[in-house]
Amino acid sequence: MADSTYPVHGEITGPIVMIGFGSIGRGTLPLIERHFKYDRNRLIVIEPREDDADAELYARHGVRHIKAHVTKENYKDLLKPLLTEGEGQAFCVNLSVDTGSVDLIKFCRKLDVLYIDTVVEPWLGFYFDKDMKNADRTNYALRETLRKEKEKHPGGTTAVSTCGANPGMVSWFVKQALLNLAKDLEVKFEEPSQDDREGWAKLMKKVGVKGIHIAERDTQRTKNPKPFNTFWNTWSVEGFISEGLQPAELGWGTHEKWIPKNAKKQKKGCKAAIYLEQPGANTRVRSWCPTPGPQYGFLVTHNESISIADFFTVRDKDGDVTYRPTCHYAYHPCNDAVLSLHEMFGNGGHQQPVLHVLDENELVDGVDELGVLLYGHDKNAYWYGSRLSLEETRRIAPYQNATGLQVTSAVLAGMVWALENPKAGIVEADEVDYKRCLEVQMPYLGPVEGHYTDWTPLDGRPGLFPEDLDTKDPWQFRNVLVR
Repeated sequence: MADSTYPVHGEITGPIVMIGFGSIGRGTLPLIERHFKYDRNRLIVIEPREDDADAELYARHGVRHIKAHVTKENYKDLLKPLLTEGEGQAFCVNLSVDTGSVDLIKFCRKLDVLYIDTVVEPWLGFYFDKDMKNADRTNYALRETLRKEKEKHPGGTTAVSTCGANPGMVSWFVKQALLNLAKDLEVKFEEPSQDDREGWAKLMKKVGVKGIHIAERDTQRTKNPKPFNTFWNTWSVEGFISEGLQPAELGWGTHEKWIPKNAKKQKKGCKAAIYLEQPGANTRVRSWCPTPGPQYGFLVTHNESISIADFFTVRDKDGDVTYRPTCHYAYHPCNDAVLSLHEMFGNGGHQQPVLHVLDENELVDGVDELGVLLYGHDKNAYWYGSRLSLEETRRIAPYQNATGLQVTSAVLAGMVWALENPKAGIVEADEVDYKRCLEVQMPYLGPVEGHYTDWTPLDGRPGLFPEDLDTKDPWQFRNVLVR
């Protein structure tokens, strides 16, 4: 099945098994229908919850639904007969929380099944395990399990890891933004090839980028005010709370001269990141987006904070790091989510009894402005990204708000790349062809623009109180972190 009014990017010859049918799963379904040739009778959704709206969607799209949790105990018995049913190569699309990504990747690759997810997700219980050390609860630790599996079993069937909006799309934005910046600075260069990690890292060093914010502002507004004792968000509330209560994490750049007292360095692995002994969703940083200008964002841990810093690391012949950019998320979610976080942390970090994702019918207007802010170079700072409005989202794709479409279109792009490169092994979004993925995704991103700004983290301070700042280097993390 494919919709003839949209470009068909490939054929999925075997079953499509989608794990999870929350806001992202519902939004991804119509994109799969539009852009792939496949057997409609072989698309299966595994989702433990089912309300009337879901049931109606399943019926409308002819989707086979299995009402079940995918767990560490049952995933092999549950998934194997579904993924191996009939002829052709199956595709596992994992869009769920509390599903062990690395175990699913191992399993799918043994069966020669293509795989994609939006996060290195652990099994249920990981995020809130009080017996674990904070170092072990980080996204750094989760990513290291993926890197070890990739190193142990190189090549083979493609599994695209962490391929949503962020992580995912923003890694493609970083490369395009870097090329735009290099041209504007009149730096002489040849664009590195897709697999030339060292070439990309040396180019970023040559351009003089000190760091990168994944700078996002969600201005989508609801028709009605948020009630007390609820957590509202424009995407998975469970996912946001889970990552928000992990330690704040950031890729740690070579230009940094100061480190927070509660910061900890990782002792094993690539050592590209540090973490703070405090929750990311209760850690504020100063950043900039085109619509609001200067803003506070939350330093929520994300895989791309680590993978981007790692990807753009330059080492000498002895393996010592000579250059690495600082990289972290600077996220201002929708106002209802900010209020929900304030309410939750005010109650000792205990989540509200009602968790709700705001759909396109509950929102009245707004934009999700998601991009990358490359800073510290001779033009100061350059933001490049998507400024997708709720209005445009309603026009171009069903069942989702602006935030959701930035994610689902990246899943689509990653699936296309996997089909076109079925023997690429385990890859992160940083390692796929950014041009091809953005080519697929662009029709769903609204205006994709670049903006320069003279703003620095030293600007806009009232000067009424003493502050411990580095006035010689505005882009030090010392000035970015709200203390």
